[in-house]
This record gives sequence, C-alpha cells and structure tokens, in this order.
Amino acid sequence: MRIIHRRSKKIDVKKLYSSNEGIKALRVLVLDEKGSNLGVMNTAEAVRLAREREFDLVEINPKIDPPVAKMVNYGQFQYQQEKAERLKKAHQRVTKTKCVRLSPRIGRHDLDIRREQTMEFLNSGDKVKLEIILRGREMRQAPFAFEVVKNFINEITALGPIKFDQELTRQGNSITAIVMKG
Repeated sequence: MRIIHRRSKKIDVKKLYSSNEGIKALRVLVLDEKGSNLGVMNTAEAVRLAREREFDLVEINPKIDPPVAKMVNYGQFQYQQEKAERLKKAHQRVTKTKCVRLSPRIGRHDLDIRREQTMEFLNSGDKVKLEIILRGREMRQAPFAFEVVKNFINEITALGPIKFDQELTRQGNSITAIVMKG
C-alpha cells in the first residue's frame, strides 16, 4: 500500500522581490527595519548601510519612482510572505458545478430528495446543472420534460432566490439549465 502525501506548492518569493545587489534601480527610497523613512539614496550606499546594521535591503515596491526598499532579515521576510500567500490561498473558494439529474417520469419522493440536494449545493456556493436526458420515445415528450424542469425550478425558487447562469435549453437529447444562488 502506497501513501501519497500532498504538499502545497512552495511560493518562490525570490522571484517576487529583489534584494541587495539584485536591485536594478540606481536610486531607492529606503525604509529602516522599524519602517521609518531614511530618504532617497544610491542603491549601493543603501545596501552598504543595511549590511552595517546586519540586514538585507529588499525592494518592496519596484513599480513607483524611485522604488521603495526596506531593511529586513530576508529569511524572515521570505517566511512571512509565504505564510501570507498560503493564508490567502486557503481562503479562496473555487466554485464547482454540481449536476442534478431529473427524469420525465420522476416520482414525488425522488423529486424532494433532488430539491434538498440542490438547495444544499446552492447554499454551499456551488452552481447546479439541472439535467434531463431523454431516451427513446421520451424524445417526443420534450415539452413534458421542460415542464418537469420548470416546476422543479419554481420549487427551489420558493425556498430562496436563484438566478440562471444558463437558461433552460435543449441540446440534442438533453434538456439543461444551470442555476446559482441569487
């Protein structure tokens, strides 16, 4: 038996922030380790000053003119940035599309179970694809199948507001609609 461990991808902070001699700008606005402004200096002079204080000079904001650089312990700074990225990633919610399959001749109890499942999916923030697949002679009863889906949508609308991501359509032998919480 093989055990597979999933590890999160390590964020490479080195690619995001230039430090010490890697800073390409000639002049930078320097902040000390406490965050107070030391003014605009030549990059070489700022690196020398940071090394005297036993810190690294890290370019915090390269997009403005002159770029902002701060004196920090680079290893500790790198750890804090990776921690913030992991926290941000943990709070992301990816919306999934769940499928609820109906039938033209579905029974009342089965319809109630599907309604409860649909509401559970919608309340958790997912989209729901309502689908009826028509087989054989059911193909001629497409208007009846449309009514089944419309009635189902009316039932879930009564429980809470919904909006359509995709209106009720027929594609070949299937009738589908995608709904989400409104």
